[in-house]
Amino acid sequence: MMLYPNSPEAAKRLLTFLNASPTPFHAVHNAGVRLESAGFRKLREVDNWDNIIKPGGSYYFVRNQAALVAFTLPPQWKRGAGLSIVATHVDSPNLRASVRPVSKKSKAGYLQVGVETYGGGIWHSWLDRDLSLAGRVIISDSAGNFTSKLLKIDRPLLRIPTLAIHLDRNVNDSLKFNLETEMVPILGLIASNLNRSNNESSTSEEKASSVQKNHHPELLSLLAGELSVAPEEIHDFELALYDTQPSVLGGLDNEFVFSPRLDNLFSSFCAVDALSSFASSTNAAMLEGNVNCIALFNHEEIGSVSMSGAESNLVPSLLSRLSPTPESMAESIARSFLISCDMGHAVHPNYTSKHEENHAPVINGGVVIKTNAKQRYTSDAVSTFMVKQLIEKKGGKVQEYEVRNDMACGSTVGPHLSTIGMRTVDIGMGMLSMHSIRETGGSHDVQHAIDLFTSFFEGFAKLDQKLTA
Repeated sequence: MMLYPNSPEAAKRLLTFLNASPTPFHAVHNAGVRLESAGFRKLREVDNWDNIIKPGGSYYFVRNQAALVAFTLPPQWKRGAGLSIVATHVDSPNLRASVRPVSKKSKAGYLQVGVETYGGGIWHSWLDRDLSLAGRVIISDSAGNFTSKLLKIDRPLLRIPTLAIHLDRNVNDSLKFNLETEMVPILGLIASNLNRSNNESSTSEEKASSVQKNHHPELLSLLAGELSVAPEEIHDFELALYDTQPSVLGGLDNEFVFSPRLDNLFSSFCAVDALSSFASSTNAAMLEGNVNCIALFNHEEIGSVSMSGAESNLVPSLLSRLSPTPESMAESIARSFLISCDMGHAVHPNYTSKHEENHAPVINGGVVIKTNAKQRYTSDAVSTFMVKQLIEKKGGKVQEYEVRNDMACGSTVGPHLSTIGMRTVDIGMGMLSMHSIRETGGSHDVQHAIDLFTSFFEGFAKLDQKLTA
């Protein structure tokens, strides 16, 4: 394991989180572990919270293992208090191995696994990589109970091989491939698995809930072995392919983070780290005004429309539980402020023309404020001013990003959440190669983001009192 002497401590903590979080399920689980170590209590949405939550308490809840909301109540908390929210997302473009209800494929002597593309990935970056599987598996026990367990196979297992240049002489002029027929990973050789398949074949009657015929028995045996269960105890799974190459620091001075899933586990880690550290500090006991909150959503890369996405009722549900009357709810929304943090596009040295010349953020240059007149980003004069004030309190730096007029603008969770009625700003940290299987961020920007979120949790309510708008 690399120790990275003289490198930012926050960046090293980020690496640990990235390497342990190949899927949204793992990211949410690891966020929960970090929060509980800081004294947060896990709540369940099915329970009544009225006799559980107390002023001065720290809590979190998870939905569908794929989204998380955590919050701290001020010592003098009253219903109608606003929420100071940092919102991120935990999903990234990848290849899903279980979105296909039937993944069993084979051709030309190879065992293959059917996958579906998720999000807008740079798919050629997945070719010739050492890939493995991670996600969640539904298993049963002898008592007839069912559990959704996390799985992460820590060795290279699959590969999507490119075609040799001798068979495609024009590949360097025009790399094009069919996502359905030419992006199918190989799992193994049929010949080497014949005996194993015969020995492990089941003669039991197939049940409606069985997945045994939908997937290679070799794959099911592998999953069962990892979970210490029998293959027939596996009832379903939701798996994704991930790159087994670890996240690392790089560059002459370790100024870069080379990693998959920086968009947007980078922001998610910083939000969890900042809230956990703040809740454990003496400043939390003196907090007045707003409820500090983080929201880690799923499915941003495909539009946020799901039970765990930003268009769900996750934040409205929290608002209504904390301020259950129409009047207190309206007061809470009016006092609230949301920082939508998603990674931003740093200027690329080989493609500088892709940025508007006065809006070209750099890696490790500090927080990037994103603006778009068409409201693809929600930042306006008021919300931008407030974020700049909070950054300034920690001695941080600000960068501005606005897309060129002749290019389409991306978006994130901010616009969805702003429809609740709360003030919102969209920010990010500069990175290169967004949506590649290996992305590049800044090791010093980790602390820059944490500093902003900490300043937000410490001082937003007081700053808000000074502003008339």
